[in-house]
Amino acid sequence: MVQAYILIQTEVGKASAVAESIAKIAGVTQAEDVTGPYDVIVRAEAETVDDLGRLVVASIQKIEGITRTLTCPVVHL
Repeated sequence: MVQAYILIQTEVGKASAVAESIAKIAGVTQAEDVTGPYDVIVRAEAETVDDLGRLVVASIQKIEGITRTLTCPVVHL
């Protein structure tokens, strides 16, 4: 299982709606709007890195109001 945090920037005033939409996507375990350089932080999981990439590109990035994403895979050292 691959887990990642996805840091998201949104259009002004869209953070809550974006977080709400993302929270409904299969594979997303948590989506919260936050303050700072990013507007929404998502925790997601998938079976493989490729599946995680598909989740981000095919599902998350298509949500209206998102301007940029940064995917940070979780590592276990």
